[in-house]
Amino acid sequence: MGRAAKRVTFCERAAYSCLIIALLLTLCIDDASSQIPRRRPRNDKCPKVRAMRNFGLNAMMGSWYVIQYFASTEMFPEYGCMRGSFVTSDGFVTMNFTYVFLEDPQATFQQGNITWIIPDYAQPAHWVHAESSYEEIYNTYVIDTDYRSWALIMHCAEKTKSQKYLSALMLAREPTLGQNVINFLREKLPRYDIDVENMFPIPQDNCTRMGVDAYAYYAYNTS
Repeated sequence: MGRAAKRVTFCERAAYSCLIIALLLTLCIDDASSQIPRRRPRNDKCPKVRAMRNFGLNAMMGSWYVIQYFASTEMFPEYGCMRGSFVTSDGFVTMNFTYVFLEDPQATFQQGNITWIIPDYAQPAHWVHAESSYEEIYNTYVIDTDYRSWALIMHCAEKTKSQKYLSALMLAREPTLGQNVINFLREKLPRYDIDVENMFPIPQDNCTRMGVDAYAYYAYNTS
């Protein structure tokens, strides 16, 4: 009888120990799972952007070099020698631009243009794409500029059947921009859902063909 009683006590203690270990393991698993970062839900809405206040539209016009760019659809640098020239007339803003593909051994200049309307002249730093080929509303904002040397603009499009499209351009009047200014401008972008790790520099060297600059070749406004 004594041995049987001891055997029962031992079994009970073993059962209690197993129960405690199981509970501890459950708590550890729950704690670990709570620390695993969950995938952020996809946000298809454009961020709320406050365009630059007291913006001088005419002072923004003229030629710019694109120093860095971001596009939510691109994970690797693709462009070089990207430059643009802004003009405005009758409530419209147009940017003519040239660029080359980095993988093109001939570095052939490509050209294009974008035209915006200014929906509200009380907010001239907010533009909307005028071309009907753009799906949905494609907003462009001048985030900040000193007009003389640097500017930062971003675009956002909300699309019906796909995730929003974001892009940003860091502009300069000269082919280079100081690192302190670059850092200053990059710090403005994460609040607008832009991943600065994918904000790529655009080479601006060896950007002449046939002995002339792309601006002159395409007769872009350089005033």
